[in-house]
Amino acid sequence: MKMTLKIAKILICLIDGESIAASSVKSKLIDNLVRENILFRKGKHRKTLSLLSENGLRLYLANQLQINDLYKYISALENENSSRAEFVKITTDSKHSKERAFQGFLVNCYFPMNAELNNQKIILHPAMGSFVFIYDYKTFKIPAVVTVIGVENAKNFSQIQQQKYLFEDITPLFVSRYPQNQNKDFIKWMQSIPNKYLHFGDFDVAGIGIYLNEYKKHLGSKASFFIPENIEKVLQKSGNRERYNKQKINFKVSEIEEKRLLQLLKIIQTEKKGLDQEVYIKT
Repeated sequence: MKMTLKIAKILICLIDGESIAASSVKSKLIDNLVRENILFRKGKHRKTLSLLSENGLRLYLANQLQINDLYKYISALENENSSRAEFVKITTDSKHSKERAFQGFLVNCYFPMNAELNNQKIILHPAMGSFVFIYDYKTFKIPAVVTVIGVENAKNFSQIQQQKYLFEDITPLFVSRYPQNQNKDFIKWMQSIPNKYLHFGDFDVAGIGIYLNEYKKHLGSKASFFIPENIEKVLQKSGNRERYNKQKINFKVSEIEEKRLLQLLKIIQTEKKGLDQEVYIKT
């Protein structure tokens, strides 16, 4: 995805604390930033766009677009005489193509698992502190009984051993949501296999939005949102009200068909709190 000069300048205005008329900004990138709760739209009739997390924006630009300096990026776009070499210093996307150096995604598991890659039998069993990156995902196969669990936060993904107690009734293979630009590869793989998908994310409006917008809409009935049995008590005890107040709903509640997910949303709205999934890591 290439960021235009217009959008880059709008992001600078938002960083400077300005609010922009949402009607004047139509961009897939902006929509993505809203879904990530980095930007948010407010107002019923004349909606405005504001910045919610400057650090989140910088991380997103660096990870997704390889833009580490927004000001230099703008300068390069404005300067018609900028050479490709100069532009490469600012963004690794020197040809503005959609090609990526790596395709695939990270997987993890806490017991040996049989799998297949390039028609060869393999055993997945990462050593503690390591993961397996599946590059040739189109040939990657796992047993049909395995439930694929998408993990939203990096810390939870790296410490799955401390969360075994949550998934005792299933055979899980964990997949990391990050790096985020690998998500399309993961969706394509999930669509090609019969396995069920379970989303393990934050228990807040943003986490539900990520699940619905990035996974559920592509995977349909094979996808569900993981909700621990004790979620209400844990959210009451450890939930964060400031987190709830900062987040905006970016999905249609009327389109949610999962009863337990609707119940979770009701609990979140009643308690006016959000809960980080990291609270379930046993120390």
